[in-house]
Amino acid sequence: MKKFLTLFLIFIFASTSCYAFSFGWKKNKESVKTETSEPVEYDNQGSGYVGDLPDISKSFKTSEPKVTKPLVEGSKKFNSSDEIKPVPRDNPAFVNIILKTDKTSPYLNDINDLLPQLENMLLCIEKGYDVQKFNAKAMFFNQTVKYLEEKYLDKPESSFESFKKIQTLSTHTQSVATLRTEAERYRPYLAYTGAGYLYNDNVINEQLDYLKTEIEDTIVVIKDAK
Repeated sequence: MKKFLTLFLIFIFASTSCYAFSFGWKKNKESVKTETSEPVEYDNQGSGYVGDLPDISKSFKTSEPKVTKPLVEGSKKFNSSDEIKPVPRDNPAFVNIILKTDKTSPYLNDINDLLPQLENMLLCIEKGYDVQKFNAKAMFFNQTVKYLEEKYLDKPESSFESFKKIQTLSTHTQSVATLRTEAERYRPYLAYTGAGYLYNDNVINEQLDYLKTEIEDTIVVIKDAK
């Protein structure tokens, strides 16, 4: 009797354990199926989970690059005079530094304008140009000096060494031009003695040499003037 009772209790205990194990395994499987919403399969050979992985991308939001505006707006095109600031000509700093006003005095500008004329007369003498060409250059130079004499009359510039040098050269140039003109006119009628001696070639060439030296000296004086 005792042996039979012991076997009966063992049978009940074994049945209860199997039922509990079966119920727990079934519940765990249903729990996995509910969480993944996908069928879950397991390999009977013990290699683990062999089903499809759940799609979890829907649970995350991808970050998209934001479009930002530039901190500095594009500059306007200066297609209108209203967009350009007027030049500050009333500002001494702008006038003296940016515009760089001419610091040369009007007098120096005037006498420097004589340099091309003097160089042209010098070329006429050196090349032996005829009377007409020389006299044309000489007349232009003398007219310019006359204008400067009127412009600087009773002014300090009229006492400058350079100004006096120009006046002296103008007088000498006029004398040589007159001599050459008279020689062309009267030489056929005068002998080389007496009054005709002044118009011979030797005298004229000598006067041209003196004038050439004086022109060169005047050019140096004008370039050194300050």
